Amino acid sequence: MIQSIDMEPYRRIYDALIDAYGEPTWRDPLPPVDELVSTILSQNTNDTNRDVAFERLRARLGSWEAVRDAETAEIVEAIRPAGLANQKAPRIQQALREITEKTGEISLDFLATMSVDEAKSWLTGLRGVGPKTAAIVLLFGFGRPAFPVDTHVHRVTARLGLIPAAMTAEKAHDRLEEIVPSDHYYAFHLNVIEHGRRVCLARNPRCGSCLLQKWCEYYQQAWEQADGG
Repeated sequence: MIQSIDMEPYRRIYDALIDAYGEPTWRDPLPPVDELVSTILSQNTNDTNRDVAFERLRARLGSWEAVRDAETAEIVEAIRPAGLANQKAPRIQQALREITEKTGEISLDFLATMSVDEAKSWLTGLRGVGPKTAAIVLLFGFGRPAFPVDTHVHRVTARLGLIPAAMTAEKAHDRLEEIVPSDHYYAFHLNVIEHGRRVCLARNPRCGSCLLQKWCEYYQQAWEQADGG
């Protein structure tokens, strides 16, 4: 467990994000295998390109068994809109093959009967599946309490001081799951991503118009430096 921390800044940050971006509506979940493939496609691209690649893949191959067994070049061509197709295609096929080898079919429905920790461990046992992908599958595919840390969540929460600045994204999953109440995971994850895309940009963050200034370590340090320390 983490050491005792002051939860008040988190609560204020959570409320401010809800005021700014609203309470996200739970979307209809994709089947868990679809969620896994979609998440692999989402790496280093935007949602639009991910969705185009996903739909092209399903339209061309028709089933995950066909995707698993196809020539890799065919997968590469189908998912090209998502970028990094030469890396993502074999990763998708490898995951589908490992699921088949371990379960006898291409299904992740059995994860619903496992504890969250057991399900995370099973998913991260697949080659190329890390904590973020596992958490996304569990949160979005099953509605289970897992908190995904993508590049936006990692950057924003580090700047806010919710996680140490030097903490890796991998370690941040456990840290944030202990800080954020489990019933906040979905809303906080999505609203932090929205804030990272609109305001807390990787380069040239819009600190002057940020609604989280008063709770942000990054802003406070920048203000002190501008004020002469």
